[in-house]
Amino acid sequence: MYASREDIGYDFGEDSKVGSKPAKPNPNIDGGWAWMIVLSSFLVHILIMGSQMALGILNMEWLEEFNQSRGLTAWVSSLSMGITLIVGPFIGLFISMCGCRTTAIIGGVLNALGWILSAYASNVHYLFLTFGLTAGIGSGMVYLPAVVMVGQYFQKRRALAQGLSTTGTGFGTFLMTALLKYLCSEFGWRNAMFIQGAISLNLCVCGALMRPLSPKDLCEKYVVRSDSEENRAKALSHSTESIKSNGVLGEETEKKEEAASEEVLGSVQHTEIGGKSGSGRSMYGLRLFKTVSQLTVTVRKGFALWYSSYFGAASLFTNRVFVAFIIWALFAYSSFVIPFIHLPEIVKQYNLSRQDNVFPLTSIIAIVHIFGKVILGIISDLPCISTWNVFLMANFTLVTCILTLPLMQTYVGLAVVCALIGFSSGYFSLMPVVTEDLVGTKHLANAYGIIICANGISALFGPPFAGWIYDITQKYDFSFYIAGLLYMVGIIFLLIQPCIQKKQPREKSTEEAQV
Repeated sequence: MYASREDIGYDFGEDSKVGSKPAKPNPNIDGGWAWMIVLSSFLVHILIMGSQMALGILNMEWLEEFNQSRGLTAWVSSLSMGITLIVGPFIGLFISMCGCRTTAIIGGVLNALGWILSAYASNVHYLFLTFGLTAGIGSGMVYLPAVVMVGQYFQKRRALAQGLSTTGTGFGTFLMTALLKYLCSEFGWRNAMFIQGAISLNLCVCGALMRPLSPKDLCEKYVVRSDSEENRAKALSHSTESIKSNGVLGEETEKKEEAASEEVLGSVQHTEIGGKSGSGRSMYGLRLFKTVSQLTVTVRKGFALWYSSYFGAASLFTNRVFVAFIIWALFAYSSFVIPFIHLPEIVKQYNLSRQDNVFPLTSIIAIVHIFGKVILGIISDLPCISTWNVFLMANFTLVTCILTLPLMQTYVGLAVVCALIGFSSGYFSLMPVVTEDLVGTKHLANAYGIIICANGISALFGPPFAGWIYDITQKYDFSFYIAGLLYMVGIIFLLIQPCIQKKQPREKSTEEAQV
């Protein structure tokens, strides 16, 4: 019943002190069961992100079935993608209270239920509720734990591990596109969604594999952090010192509350032992009181950690670089999602369906996306390479491709641009690493929840906006141009803030010299 700290997604190594004897490193850190966690996260990305990126197939079926506008129909896909990410901060609270494993298993059931109920849809608005809301929340409850658990189990090879696990998105997009095409042609889209719902129950198995680490192992993970990674983290997250220093008061208060609760539970245990001669009813009442007390402590601790990260003295929003990261996320993800939703129809308009049926453009993005994530992860783990610089270069390449895509009207031209989109979008594997460098492992679950929430808002409004622009202009060109320009604004915010952070210490030292 009691959710231990190791299952929450935070690092407590700063407060711990290493004993006189050096502790043996846990073989599961950067090895052992850590690779099972990567496998679990890989399968989660196949079943969730891969399925969502293949929704362009179902979007065309819904257009024919319900005969609604492109803008309205696109809301079904965007709601599912957006809500999966928007619920991130609230899922962080759920993780704090129940742990990653329980959260993921419940999410797997919800996701499967959403797919199955959507098979009985009578209109688009019904799909908003079943597929957009129910399946979206379930996806979010599995996705965030899958990312956080990889961050817990890896230290030296974080970028590579995240890269390998998130390649599931590329594999999933390729597999799910082919699967949904086959199922829709053979059984119809309703039966296809029913079958997909049954397949999605495997998310519960993925959640069961998310075995939590002990608090001792998390402390060891923090202690063995390499000097090069610390220097890189300091360079990126200069302003996070205020977060960590301000968080001490909250932790002291938490320790006092924990000690008080332990006294209460201890007294209950003493009474339980001393009163063995009492009636069975009173013993049952004591056990019930003990269980309720443990649950109350768990909820209070989880809510305190969640609240302090967002609104307390240790608020993540005091980190300016992290705030710039959020602004970037608000504009970035829609530029990646729009091609997946609308490319099948663009191909149809250009009379390229024959070539696209042989090798779909979305599959090209998916396959190259796999190599992009692995290669960018390997490059970022090199000691002489900055993860931040790799992240920025990939973003510049992707925004260039988004602005170039409307100019291509041949299959070969579109295929080349789609391949570049797939490779450069491999920076998604670096997002958890960059986030952890900015805020630390302790705040990773809540911080990454905020980032994917911003991505979710971007995914929520991107595809309907592109469909709305098409309804007005009868072209998708302006949709890509506007999305690319907004994306560029987000990148500019990422470039400005680190420069400001570097200037502030210099200005401070100049003032001290004058005094």
